[in-house]
Amino acid sequence: MKKHLNTLFVTTQGAYLAKEGETVVVKVEKEIRLRIPIHTLDGIVCFGNVGCSPFLMGFCAKKDVSISFLTEYGRFLARVMGPVSGNVLLRREQFRRADDLNTSATIAVSLLIGKLTNCRTVLQRVLRDHADKVNKDEIQRASQRISSSLKDLQTNLPLNVLRGIEGDAAHTYFSVFDHLITSQKKDFYFNGRNRRPPLDNVNCLLSFLYTILVHDIRSALESVGLDSAVGYLHRDRPGRQGLALDLMEEFRPVIADRLTLSLINLGQVNQKGFQKKESGAVLMDDDTRKNVLVAYQKRKQDEIYHPFIEEKVTIGKLFHIQALLLARFLRGDIDGYPPFIWK
Repeated sequence: MKKHLNTLFVTTQGAYLAKEGETVVVKVEKEIRLRIPIHTLDGIVCFGNVGCSPFLMGFCAKKDVSISFLTEYGRFLARVMGPVSGNVLLRREQFRRADDLNTSATIAVSLLIGKLTNCRTVLQRVLRDHADKVNKDEIQRASQRISSSLKDLQTNLPLNVLRGIEGDAAHTYFSVFDHLITSQKKDFYFNGRNRRPPLDNVNCLLSFLYTILVHDIRSALESVGLDSAVGYLHRDRPGRQGLALDLMEEFRPVIADRLTLSLINLGQVNQKGFQKKESGAVLMDDDTRKNVLVAYQKRKQDEIYHPFIEEKVTIGKLFHIQALLLARFLRGDIDGYPPFIWK
């Protein structure tokens, strides 16, 4: 099992990353602000105007530490990584199965079972823990509708039908998401999912966390030798990380959605940290982004029970575990892909 490592997020504009011995140093105005050993990292994410020396890029590629470059507000730009790892036979099998629509649909069903089950659990946890603060009837009805969607998932259904079931369930889930926000209601409200750009504070948080989540999942897939661009539910499209988006589906509600709710309901973010542009886009300021990233890193250290391997693991290890299970399924070591189900 791969050791659980950290992602270094660099948000300070004008920062410059360089190699110093076996460490990564972060300089701001030629002053060293951080020095961190390379062996403690599995990825570096740079936001906005952040530079990086070619020697560090080569060093990170050699040590299998990816470097991703995003805009200041989280839109992916580029990625630097070393040679593709893993067995070429595994990737060939991944591609063959992606070319078979029936096999793709079978894998998609497993992914959607994970997503819908975890969405339903998020709602049920709120009913259990905060029934006095929420609209119980609306949330209960939504939970029941998602249960009905789960029953509709069948391996013999074509992909477009499966996407329709998933779309209806997602609409149901997000139709009550505003009820899950129990504080700061004036500033943090949710009237539906919007993106590119996000038009309110809640969608801004969700989109940012989804971006970070897909980065970590992409790294996990590539670390076991899979191609993160060739998916089953999300079909090939230039520039889209289809398999990373596939695997992210089961983690959206458990990690990104719940963390968004915690940040709002516990007052860890507030209205002052968000700015609405003339275009209508809502952006986080630098301090809020840092707070969200710190909270995300802390969440990855939390332990959670994995029902398939029957062990407690840190949340940060889940991505790698699921990537390994998917690789084992594609190699024929197990009969099906077991999605992560939050208990």
